[in-house]
Amino acid sequence: MAKNMSVARVVRYTSANIGKAERHNERKNDSYENLNVDPDRIEMNVHFKDPGDSSFMEILTEKEERGEVSRKNLRKDATLFDEMIIDVNTMYFEEHGGYDYAKKFYEEAFHFAEKKFGSENIISAVMHADEINQAATEECGHPVYHYHLHVIAMPVVKKEVRWTKRCKDPELVGTVKEVINQISHAKKWESKTPELDELGNPVLRANGKPKYIKSYSILQDELFEHMQEAGFLDFERGERGSTAEHLSSLQYQYQKDLERKAELEKMIEIETLKYEPAHNAFQMYQELDSIGRKRSITGKIIVDEKDFKKLKDMAKEVLSSRSVIKQLKEDVNFYKRRFAEKAASVERLQNRLDELTELCRPYLNAMKRFPEKVKSFLDDLLKVPEKEKQRTHEAPAIKPKKKKRDELSR
Repeated sequence: MAKNMSVARVVRYTSANIGKAERHNERKNDSYENLNVDPDRIEMNVHFKDPGDSSFMEILTEKEERGEVSRKNLRKDATLFDEMIIDVNTMYFEEHGGYDYAKKFYEEAFHFAEKKFGSENIISAVMHADEINQAATEECGHPVYHYHLHVIAMPVVKKEVRWTKRCKDPELVGTVKEVINQISHAKKWESKTPELDELGNPVLRANGKPKYIKSYSILQDELFEHMQEAGFLDFERGERGSTAEHLSSLQYQYQKDLERKAELEKMIEIETLKYEPAHNAFQMYQELDSIGRKRSITGKIIVDEKDFKKLKDMAKEVLSSRSVIKQLKEDVNFYKRRFAEKAASVERLQNRLDELTELCRPYLNAMKRFPEKVKSFLDDLLKVPEKEKQRTHEAPAIKPKKKKRDELSR
């Protein structure tokens, strides 16, 4: 039996790609075929922190406008959101009561996330209960669902802003002006815990500086200890250094399923390649063996007209099959390239849509909060000045025709 292990990992998002996480977590996509989502169970997903009708970026912007967080001096592509995904093997919940037990477990896991980020910095926290685990379902003989928690939060740290030399009071220069809640993924996950050897001495790098334990490894320890203290037992901390530690359980399971599927397909393909030519050859051998069994007095093989025609048809079929196989291979390669191109185009369009949405967000926020003022502003902006209207509608003045020279000379 596989061990039940807890997994906590952190995924970084910028303003350009947070929409992807939002669509998945809040179930705003049109299709979920690749993730085994059961549409009838979407309503069973549990929000411990609901973002409501606002998008993740809208919530961040509103918090920034109220002075609750700051994006000061951040690059355009800076990390603005962290997604903490908390997970345990599917069978752990199946063995302890399923859905109801999962709700209690992940409510406590949400409180752990509150301790790490601060409840005020969490935008969304939702337990997914609608993704079916096909392997466990086949093993148990009834639908088994994969429960896991998605937490979207802003990585906020306290930052001291000091008076600069531009300050008129020299005594204030260098002192703390204010403390702000700065968004900073790097500072939030900066590890300050030194790694120790077997004797308890700090492990040093090649440059002589101490080596620190990775913050995500510490996160695994903290989650495990928190859940154990809360009374949730019968599972272990995720394996140290394991690839699975850096993947969500769903992705890890999906990856393993793909590997098993690829292995089976390869085996079937190998056996088919072995069987079909041998089978076809066996049939052809039988047919060929039955041809030309008669011999003439001189010892030459006699082939009647019917058998000769069959031989010619077989030869033609072999030749035509070669050209068909070659064409099919070329078609397969062509459609593979087309698929790759289309997939890349869809990804580019989605990224562009996210960028345009971000560019239009100030206007959308303004329309949401002050629709009448925005409409009035646009009407005034697009209004044609009265004088310009008059010039447009006035008929052009008719200039008198010039008289010919001979008429003037009379």
